[in-house]
Amino acid sequence: MTLSSRISSVAVIIFTACFLVFPTMDGSRAAVDMPVYLLGSGDRVKVTIFGEEDLSGQFEVSGHGMIAFPLVGEVKAVGLSLRELEEEISRKLREGFLKKPRVNAEVVNYRPFYILGEVKRPGSYPYVSGMTVINAVALGGGFTYRAQKGRMSITRANDSAKQEKRILPEDIVMPGDIIKVPERFF
Repeated sequence: MTLSSRISSVAVIIFTACFLVFPTMDGSRAAVDMPVYLLGSGDRVKVTIFGEEDLSGQFEVSGHGMIAFPLVGEVKAVGLSLRELEEEISRKLREGFLKKPRVNAEVVNYRPFYILGEVKRPGSYPYVSGMTVINAVALGGGFTYRAQKGRMSITRANDSAKQEKRILPEDIVMPGDIIKVPERFF
């Protein structure tokens, strides 16, 4: 095997590995626009305290944005990332209960997202991780013949200003988001 064929073989392997490790390097907006997930009312979270099975369990974020946690009482969860929730529970457990709590949190069940307007079955649907706008439209039965596909908008659940933003079919949907498909006039 010559030196040039070895170099080209290595280049092919590196090029292939890049697409396996970074599959969205094709320019799609999905990976770039993926916001950090913040917990909201209706999410179900599994919290594990290592070595403390009695404290571990599944908890639902209430309408007030709290989870009722053993020993420490209510813990604010709404608006926090999973890492921030772990830190908050750990901090509360260190205040007189455990010396070095090791806390892990994961979302077991996400709150639904909503699709309104010119889809065949508007309403709320269960969220699936990695869902795009076109996947959400498909869950809603597809576009009606009156749908103005190029003017869809989204209101992000974690946007405190609740501003509607224009979206593309490949944009990522997050739990609690509201997608609107407007009606065309002609």
